[in-house]
Amino acid sequence: MEANEAQELQEHAEHGAHESSMRPVAFTMSVLAVLVAVTTVLGHRTHTEAVLNQNKATDQWNFYQAKKIRSNDTFLAADLLSVVTIADKAAADKIAKAYSDHQSKWSDDLKEEQEKAEGLEKKVEYAEVRADRFDLAEALLEIGLVITSVTLLTRSRTYWYLGMVFAFGGILSAVSVLMLK
Repeated sequence: MEANEAQELQEHAEHGAHESSMRPVAFTMSVLAVLVAVTTVLGHRTHTEAVLNQNKATDQWNFYQAKKIRSNDTFLAADLLSVVTIADKAAADKIAKAYSDHQSKWSDDLKEEQEKAEGLEKKVEYAEVRADRFDLAEALLEIGLVITSVTLLTRSRTYWYLGMVFAFGGILSAVSVLMLK
């Protein structure tokens, strides 16, 4: 065996030792990459949920506004009937009664439509809070992944530990979504 062959074997053995000491770092990076992907999907779905609920709330408020306009028109027509002289008093009273009945129906409907719209707005707010937490989780996990990858370049485990701290913060942020009410 020549001297340079012995030196190559020694270098290969040292390189193998470095590789095996970096396996936990590589495994951590793989797990973090999966967690980033999962939180990204959950965040996107939650943002979509917020947008869809916002559209529903907007539609509900439009429906409320349409009923409000009809209610106002009915009120104006009833008000006009009260000041106009009509030859057939019985017919006028019948029409006024119908308008009055419509007014009470519109009043009840308006309250119901308003409650529905406000309920949908609360769903939007809830989805936005959840989405913000998922976004924070995604950012922290990505930061943790990048810092952890620096370990492979520097061979210093300090970066691995620092990356784990960021990753832990990201995991806490994602899990905190379950605590929201």
